[in-house]
Amino acid sequence: MIILGIETSCDETAASVIEGKGANLRVLFNVVSSQIEIHKKYNGVVPEIAAREHILNIMPVINEALGRNAISCVPESGEIMARKNAKYCVPTPAIDAIAVTVGPGLITSLLVGVETARTLSYAWKIPLVAVNHIEGHIRANFINHPQTPPLKGGGKLPAIILTVSGGHTMLVLLDKKNKFKIIGETRDDAAGEAFDKAAKLLNLGYPGGPIISKVAAEFLQNHPQTPHWKGGAPTTPRPLLEKEGGIVLPRPMLNDKNFDFSFSGLKTALLYKIQKDENWKNRVPEYCYEFERAVVETLVGKTVKAANKYGVKTMMLAGGVSANLALREEFQNAAAKLGLACQIPPQEYTTDNAAMIAAAGYFHAKKKDFTPWQKLKADSNLELK
Repeated sequence: MIILGIETSCDETAASVIEGKGANLRVLFNVVSSQIEIHKKYNGVVPEIAAREHILNIMPVINEALGRNAISCVPESGEIMARKNAKYCVPTPAIDAIAVTVGPGLITSLLVGVETARTLSYAWKIPLVAVNHIEGHIRANFINHPQTPPLKGGGKLPAIILTVSGGHTMLVLLDKKNKFKIIGETRDDAAGEAFDKAAKLLNLGYPGGPIISKVAAEFLQNHPQTPHWKGGAPTTPRPLLEKEGGIVLPRPMLNDKNFDFSFSGLKTALLYKIQKDENWKNRVPEYCYEFERAVVETLVGKTVKAANKYGVKTMMLAGGVSANLALREEFQNAAAKLGLACQIPPQEYTTDNAAMIAAAGYFHAKKKDFTPWQKLKADSNLELK
């Protein structure tokens, strides 16, 4: 089965073609047009600008994923073709279904992908699959890759999945029937959003996650005496670390009995710390290190508790923040300590991309879970089911 995936939930315009056979999911083409450089000067994504860029990029990206010449069907004048034979300019591709992100996300961005998918479905007479963006991130774990062999036949389910990105942080239980159940989510800021806000406080720029991670890694390399976390606990007692002048930030809700997250308080704690620290500008790397460790320890600690409670066989990591090297390392260490299988997508499939959407679409298409093009709608607050 060949699936075309389309993703425009935020500021990446992406299209991908995957081939699915049983439990084998192989990426044939994966194209991503990023807008990071455009939004950097605003320290965040501007919805109106993102939507306009999607409109400009959507068809060229899809054409590239399908192996077409993006301008072959555009008149030299640049005007839209209105002739009756215009539909013949784009012959029906050899795909079995079109999978598109319908939510959650920025509504103006989602609409570009959804309306494009609806039009192509009508013109090509190819069925549509509505995909939840969060499910897409999760299904990235099922794409074939030499370093991360895919789960096959549900043999390693149930699984606990930490899904963490700029807009979402949640713990999801995936049962043996491939059904999702949300057991915990953020009550305010998502982890990725917290990284962005922390980077802004520290005058580091946007996006915050990669910058803080890079600075934190350099700090640890240059200060090998700095306490390092193993198995969710620092090697130096935290009260002693603080007493000796080290920077200590809270691990929000880590010891609560539920599986929810909250990162707004961590950002506020960072703000108060630098306000009281006259020398904070000279200690930015140390602040980055401690902030990253606070986020990582909280995320992994909550996941371990959930894994123990639900008796899972696998721990999975998903979402844009799963590209964070410290998180990936601690996540793998925690799974190994519990004797559980560990699934983490390759770096190229962690941030928003269409391969993950096509992968999720494959699971729905196998069950013939299609949506007529007339009924396909974008939903910016779509919940995972």
